[in-house]
Amino acid sequence: MWLKDKHSWTKRQIHQHHELSRMHLKTGRAFRLKETLRDIFMTATTREEAEAQLSAWFRWARRSKLSPFKKLAMTLKAHWEGILNGFDSALSNGSVEAINGLVQAAKARARGYRKPRNLILIAYLIAGNLSHLPASPYTTTSGGCRA
Repeated sequence: MWLKDKHSWTKRQIHQHHELSRMHLKTGRAFRLKETLRDIFMTATTREEAEAQLSAWFRWARRSKLSPFKKLAMTLKAHWEGILNGFDSALSNGSVEAINGLVQAAKARARGYRKPRNLILIAYLIAGNLSHLPASPYTTTSGGCRA
């Protein structure tokens, strides 16, 4: 339940969450910290709004007595300007991560390449969206084979 998105919980999991929340467990506190940080990144629209919310979250995480969240808070503080710049630009690295996934899948399929140059060429072929290349002579357009 703690690992799932709370919007996809079943009624039983919601009931279980309410019961566990009343127990004041460290797990519940960690879940609230995680969800609050997630909400900041989902809802903050301006740099100023994000900075105010992140500052409050940072103070809460530092006082939380949960060492993983203290470490996360310090990591966020070390990259503070870059994180806030992300709210200004609204850019994402999602497309780069998608291309990386394609290249990693190609590496796994090939079980290694003899030379780095070969991997680079495969990456261009897979992720480069090279439309000017001629069609492959090995693909057929017919629906079946003729005898």
